[in-house]
Amino acid sequence: MRPRVTMVLAIVAVLIGGVMLVPTAYGKLSGGAALPRIGGIGGGAEQVPAPAPTTPPPPTLAAGPVSVNFKGDFFSWALMDRTTGKISGAKNMDQTNSTESMLKAWIVSDYLRQLGPTKQPTAALKNWASLAIRDSNDVGANKVYAAAGGSYKPQSNGKPDPVIQRAIKICGLTDTKRSGSPAPAMYNGWWSFTRMSPEDAVRLGDCIADGKAAGPTWTKWVLNEMAHVRGSVKAQQAKSGGGKWGIVDGLPASIKAQGPVYIKNGWTPLVYDGNWHVNCLAVTDKWSLAVMMRYPSNGGNVPDYGAKVCASVATQLVTPQPGAALKVPQQPVGKL
Repeated sequence: MRPRVTMVLAIVAVLIGGVMLVPTAYGKLSGGAALPRIGGIGGGAEQVPAPAPTTPPPPTLAAGPVSVNFKGDFFSWALMDRTTGKISGAKNMDQTNSTESMLKAWIVSDYLRQLGPTKQPTAALKNWASLAIRDSNDVGANKVYAAAGGSYKPQSNGKPDPVIQRAIKICGLTDTKRSGSPAPAMYNGWWSFTRMSPEDAVRLGDCIADGKAAGPTWTKWVLNEMAHVRGSVKAQQAKSGGGKWGIVDGLPASIKAQGPVYIKNGWTPLVYDGNWHVNCLAVTDKWSLAVMMRYPSNGGNVPDYGAKVCASVATQLVTPQPGAALKVPQQPVGKL
């Protein structure tokens, strides 16, 4: 019995040794290191490190479908990615609307840029410039416009308005023109009837934010004024006040927390076509967004419908959407 037991033990030892030698031999034959031993004889289990969690990108505005059940004569929007310069938006984003008070941010910028690094505006004119942006004050805008060299009667000498022409040249605008159809000829001398498209409006916003509009000395001042526009849509009046609404209301706190949002809206109920002319412009370090529209005023004295449309467009462009990972993608209802 003893020789047989000894033989059995010897065979078991050979088998165990063979199993233990297989990984080592494979490693040598393949030119690499021996495979790690997993559990059992020779040590504990090999621990494979879990991949480090990745931080999701902060929310921003990005191109995407926008669906608005709009009721009016004209609606369009455009979004510029300021890191690439790419503009996306509605199919009609090259069509125009009267700028109304949205243009005041340019008027102030154009005047201040002409002062250069050494000249200063009078205290009174600087205050009017501030009110023109913060409160959309018409008197202030008119005073700054005149100081910038604006012309209310371009037909008298056949020359185009220099303030508007500089905006076209400096900011690379392609669809902007001074007044004209469909506004009656009587309005041709008014800066507020400058016609501009949404794609030009986002170019204008980018031009103001990157410093070309106001120049290196005054850009921070202009942007600070745009960051402190004040007054709800209900506080707006015919000539001054109430311009903080629209796009900024449609942005989540997570975007607002990333830095200032610079805005300038324009709004006027016009008699000649019976419409509210409403424009929203907002700019950050990452993007520039404009929403422009015309819709029946119906005697209303507050452009709250337009304000809600602007906010809706901004909300729909937020990327990633809140809770997007938990939602099943759906086919958009429509694209404007």
